[in-house]
Amino acid sequence: MSGVQNIRPMSFRTLFISDIHLGTRGCQADMLLDFLRSVRCETLYLVGDIIDFWSMRRGLYWPQAHNDVLRTVLGMARHGTRVVYVPGNHDELFRDHLGTVFGNVEILERSIHVTADGRRLLVLHGDEFDGVVRCSPWLARLGGHAYDLLISLNRHLNAVRRYFGYGYWSLAAFLKHRVKNAVQYIGDFENAVVRAARQEGVDGLVCGHIHRPEVRMVDGVLYCNDGDWVESCSALAEHRDGRIELLHWAEIRAREEAVVPLESAA
Repeated sequence: MSGVQNIRPMSFRTLFISDIHLGTRGCQADMLLDFLRSVRCETLYLVGDIIDFWSMRRGLYWPQAHNDVLRTVLGMARHGTRVVYVPGNHDELFRDHLGTVFGNVEILERSIHVTADGRRLLVLHGDEFDGVVRCSPWLARLGGHAYDLLISLNRHLNAVRRYFGYGYWSLAAFLKHRVKNAVQYIGDFENAVVRAARQEGVDGLVCGHIHRPEVRMVDGVLYCNDGDWVESCSALAEHRDGRIELLHWAEIRAREEAVVPLESAA
């Protein structure tokens, strides 16, 4: 990440983002807008759960910032960025329109992305490998209610942190990394998608769904999860040479804000 935080706009070959969950109070839309307005890319992959129709069925929540996110993405598509939308389980309504192009946005079930250095990456949301979502949708929705409550608590907690001058911190991510069942679930999910990538004969994969950003090799397969814009505010970036990097936007912005006063003082 060294040196990246002072470049505006940041330019990449490809960006992957997922799990924005527009239509929910937990969506960090302002943070995402700041990110989208600070980057340029040739291709943008929207890797599912962009709009949270599950939450919207329980009650409409759609502030201006959520509308601005969609307008910004559509603007990128109009001005030369290839935008590929791979729907997830929360926006599965778009799976009824696979293979179509809407507002210059391609809607695909999955895609094969070829990096600048020739690696083939399978791009998919990942919910098809989640046994709870696949086998018991009602249980997944029950879990969704609990998750919404946790995110609501997280908003209040971070309001207090901001008051005392502390940065953003994700309670949900903290619990996920420490609760035994959650850790086991994440491990099982990662192993399942890696097996699918190996069966496809690709070099790696990019997914979302579990809200845990990560880039690492798993049994010879490059596993990339681009995270989310509820907890981690993260994206996956491919540089011009094919190098893959995770961008944690809250951390990048915090470093920028720390650098500006020093430059002013100088």
